[in-house]
Amino acid sequence: MADHEHGTMDIKAQEKTFAGFIKFTTYTIIGILVFLVFLALVNG
Repeated sequence: MADHEHGTMDIKAQEKTFAGFIKFTTYTIIGILVFLVFLALVNG
């Protein structure tokens, strides 16, 4: 079994996935908030 050196793993794929997840979550929350404001305005 090869010895593992801390800090040598390539994490570019994980960082890209995490950035995409954060972007998706942010847009989803903004969309939900806009929808709720729209409902509040239409409902009077």
